[in-house]
Amino acid sequence: MPHVVTQSCVGDGSCVYACPVNCIQPTPDDPSFELAEMLHIDPTTCVDCGACVSACPVDAIKPHARLAPEELAFEAINAAFHREAPPRPLLAPVRPRLLVRDRGEDLRVAIVGSGPAALYAAEEVLTIPGALVSVYERQDRPYGLVHAGVAPDHRRTRRVSRQLDRIRAHPRLTMHLGVEIGRDLTHDRLLERHHAVIYAVGAASDRRLEIPGADLPGVLPATDMVAWYNGVLGADSTPVDLSHRRVVIVGNGNVALDIARILMMDPDALAGSDIAPRALEVLRASRVEEVVVAGRRGPEHAAFTLPELVGLTSTPGVSVRVVPEELAGAPAGPKVDLLRGLGSADGGMGRRITLRFGLTPQRVLGTERVTGIAFARTDAPGGEDLEAGMVVTAIGYRGDPVPALPFDAARGIVPNEDGRVVDPGTGAPLPGTYVAGWAKRGPSGFIGTNKGCSQDTVAALVDDHNAGLLRPVTSRR
Repeated sequence: MPHVVTQSCVGDGSCVYACPVNCIQPTPDDPSFELAEMLHIDPTTCVDCGACVSACPVDAIKPHARLAPEELAFEAINAAFHREAPPRPLLAPVRPRLLVRDRGEDLRVAIVGSGPAALYAAEEVLTIPGALVSVYERQDRPYGLVHAGVAPDHRRTRRVSRQLDRIRAHPRLTMHLGVEIGRDLTHDRLLERHHAVIYAVGAASDRRLEIPGADLPGVLPATDMVAWYNGVLGADSTPVDLSHRRVVIVGNGNVALDIARILMMDPDALAGSDIAPRALEVLRASRVEEVVVAGRRGPEHAAFTLPELVGLTSTPGVSVRVVPEELAGAPAGPKVDLLRGLGSADGGMGRRITLRFGLTPQRVLGTERVTGIAFARTDAPGGEDLEAGMVVTAIGYRGDPVPALPFDAARGIVPNEDGRVVDPGTGAPLPGTYVAGWAKRGPSGFIGTNKGCSQDTVAALVDDHNAGLLRPVTSRR
């Protein structure tokens, strides 16, 4: 196999478009692309040209002979995917070029948010000759979850910021940091200054764990933990208590595994990363010996991805363990097979992460603060109480309402049709108002999934511009 896609893949599709023989799947026009855990190179048709290596924004693609020992599993993962993949056309898909009608003035677009969805939307708008983009970010630094959500030790994944830097440097893009819409600037004011506004504000909140005791001190949402170790403005004071030997994380998605890994890694290994200095100081004094990551469903339904699990099991100085009985009866597959190869939870010493399955949280134990959490078996009678000094809830992100826009509280998104924000009562589009990324579709997919999502929104915006549906700019101030 000449080249291999490894863990840091963000799935933005750049490699697909660069490949001359279409050997990378799934492609952005495939319905499975949005939910793909990573992209895969077919070893039987790759011609070793290296075009994908140059195109990848996070250095995820390597020649097979240069894989590190902990990356060798990805050679088999890439090959296995293509053994089962359906036939594909010879040529990769090509996104149609935007055709923009000249309406006598340069198109002006405001984008709220500065994460990948926002910057990918900006990149697409800037392909329009003369178009001007203004980006508004409420934080003091840009790029959203690239800085605030990606684990600090995922250095290669964070390299996507270089791609965002390139977009930000475009001479027709202006970025405004520390500006919050609704507080510093209104939606109506944005529409006075621009023909259209795209909201790419992400999903900044957690889904709540609705069980007794969930409001006790010592229960923290994953967003607070992630903001704490990533040094998000105002997160230094998050009450992270690592004085007990065990932390329990409810939920087993990639964020849960990130938190578990950060809590268990040797602090010296994190010292050269982007971790917040205050968080590193607390981790150096940690007395935590075990992090238990508990999921409601069986191992075959675990929310974490296979690449994230491979990365977790190769973390130096940390053992990853399972309860063998919880894997019994699970159907074979790459994820389950890897889990079966791990050690048992009742063996080994030192820093460890224990992956548990089939546990539904019932109540958080404690009176003044957390002392543990009680679970019921999801798949059988009985239950189990786990002693813990801290419980982290990582059961999914959720969007927050955006000032002056309608909000679908059930789905946690801004109601929209193909990116056009709509009045939920009438279904009519709100003039010049659009949405992209997680605020558009909910917290699904990965960093690169936002690229196609944002391009689709901009295509809808351009169609409205061509049809004369955008209002003129009435203020340049």
